[in-house]
Amino acid sequence: MKFLENIVNKMEPKFSKGGKLEKWNPVYESFITLAFTPKHTTKLGSHIRDGVDLKRTMITVILAMVPALLFGIYNTGHWEMVAASGDLNLPFWADQGEKIMKGLAIVLPLIVVSYAVGLTIEFIFALRRGHPLHEGYLVSGILIPLIMPADVPLWMVGVATAFAVIIGKEIFGGTGMNILNIALTARAFLFFAYPTSMSGDKVWMAGEEANVDGFSGATPLGDLASFMTPDAVLQGTPIEAGTNAMEQFTASHSVMDYFWGIMPGSVGETSTFAILIGAAILLFTGVGSFRIIASFFAGGFLMGLILNGIGGPYLDLPSAYHLVLGGFAFGAVFMATDPVTAAQTGVGKLIYGLLGGMVAITIRVLNPAYAEGVMLSILFMNVMAPIIDHYVIQANIKRRLKRVKAA
Repeated sequence: MKFLENIVNKMEPKFSKGGKLEKWNPVYESFITLAFTPKHTTKLGSHIRDGVDLKRTMITVILAMVPALLFGIYNTGHWEMVAASGDLNLPFWADQGEKIMKGLAIVLPLIVVSYAVGLTIEFIFALRRGHPLHEGYLVSGILIPLIMPADVPLWMVGVATAFAVIIGKEIFGGTGMNILNIALTARAFLFFAYPTSMSGDKVWMAGEEANVDGFSGATPLGDLASFMTPDAVLQGTPIEAGTNAMEQFTASHSVMDYFWGIMPGSVGETSTFAILIGAAILLFTGVGSFRIIASFFAGGFLMGLILNGIGGPYLDLPSAYHLVLGGFAFGAVFMATDPVTAAQTGVGKLIYGLLGGMVAITIRVLNPAYAEGVMLSILFMNVMAPIIDHYVIQANIKRRLKRVKAA
């Protein structure tokens, strides 16, 4: 690496002010920052000595997502083979090599399109503004494919990525200035612009084989919304609504299967176990916020208990199921903890996470037409985060003023 660094350093005069390639300096600086330790030092104000810069923080988040990504690749390959055969009883751990290759063929293009479109736009804005490429998209570029259905068209991923980067990020000034999570902005755009490609029972398994007669690839949340069991889905026969439906659902759906991730769903959102490995990495390195993650899970569990107390056919789902179904765990660990769009104060993070989890389950349960509520919940809390911090700070100021008066 030292040899490569010396070569790159010799090229620096060409990209410096007055050099032949001066206008391409942002591209050069971006490569240096990504590949090597930046040479920049603080000129004014406080000097903080810390080896954890933005680049290392972003790379840590990416490493934390690797377990979910790897499982998502395998899971995607498995459900494509299930769709091709029409056999829901296909052993999950059989034909591992074939499933991995099928999963790679589906997931890898999503990642390539996300990074190609996003980084191209980032480079254009960097050149126009004359600043290095920000590292923030390193994380957003992998998050976007992980929250997409397996069968989403690649052109939709490109359009959604362009919308999220331009409207959701660059228009506000770039990394650190956006008010909404970039990846969720992309998903929200697709959900409202192309709803049939983001929901339903045909989008979770890739390939034309997913449309074979008599087979549906509905997610467990989709089953819940229509009060169907997996067997009933295969037969196209809904079971009777009422508490009996929920009893049949919990009897035929193992919460541990969902914890491990053996179900259709977005690429990286199915395995709570893999997601919790990522959460451990984030917490151990200090990159993720324990307050937000813990309070988000607590809020979801609490709202599940409240709805259980109210009763009703769809409200009787045990709270533990809510925490492992859909994108709840992925949202709590990788979306809600976004340091740019989340609350910044200690108490604010607890409030932010608690309300986020509660709103997610409220949307999920009380709006069966939209079986998943995590995306809308986190986007809503992104908007509310500055208000939460404001009132937390104002409350602290009032308490301190009272202590001053008392003294």
